[in-house]
Amino acid sequence: MSLIALVTGASSGFGQMIARDLAQAGHVAYASMRGTAADNAGKVSENATFARERGVDLRSIELDVQDEASITAAVRDIIAEHGRIDVLIHNAGHMMYGPLEAFTPDQLAQQYDVNVLGTQRLNRAALPHMRAAKSGLIVWISSTSVAGGVPPLLGPYFAAKAGMDALAVCYAKELAPLGIETSIVVPGAFTKGTNHFANAGHPRDDGIAQSYASEWPDKFADRILQALAGTVPEDADPGDVGRAVVKIVAAAPGKRPFRVYVDPASDGAAVTFTVMDRVREQFLDRIGFQDLLHPKASTADTAGS
Repeated sequence: MSLIALVTGASSGFGQMIARDLAQAGHVAYASMRGTAADNAGKVSENATFARERGVDLRSIELDVQDEASITAAVRDIIAEHGRIDVLIHNAGHMMYGPLEAFTPDQLAQQYDVNVLGTQRLNRAALPHMRAAKSGLIVWISSTSVAGGVPPLLGPYFAAKAGMDALAVCYAKELAPLGIETSIVVPGAFTKGTNHFANAGHPRDDGIAQSYASEWPDKFADRILQALAGTVPEDADPGDVGRAVVKIVAAAPGKRPFRVYVDPASDGAAVTFTVMDRVREQFLDRIGFQDLLHPKASTADTAGS
């Protein structure tokens, strides 16, 4: 069955791969991004060429996760065209690299605005339609840093990803009785094949940043990046993230996994998350709400079973 999927942050990296893989799997995939008529006009053209050459339904759409009006317009246009949105993929995010103290509060707020508040804005625009349909799937692109190895110098990004993951966990329980599923994809540190590190932001407080640099061992920041890259096998393929999302979407409603790990560095997140999620499951069972662990079958799913 062809589903209507909306992917955020799809101008490059994981988002672009996810949108293209979903389109090639036979779904209508909306690759959302900012600046479709300006900075990302070239990406829009590339998507159109990709869709035409492969005979798939990949569409670019203007959507800025920091702009509520932009989100409302994108969701409105998709609903007008198809009458529904079946799948949301929360992928939009931005990385920052440097000593945590040197980032201004406004910079941390920016990280949260993109990585956390952006998901809330989109949910508030799209969930009313999913709730009316009593079905849907939300896929959150999290990070192994939430529960695995945490190297220094990536504090703003890691903190924001942890906030997003917490939202995903809480939403899952509240949406399950409404027939809406949650899956969380947990990628590791892919240091090649995406623009995460190349486009990372840096601290605005140069004075504090230089103070840290003068006290650290020689080339400390560079050696951290090299050590992190050294944990990733040469054959690590960031395309595995898109393929993981396609597999989740293809699974039967009610059978989709809560978490999927794509972590070639094996930084321990799979072990820690398994314990964390199990503790949370046991608590729900203890207070008599174990039914929240599984989405309620929608009317359509029941009729088709």
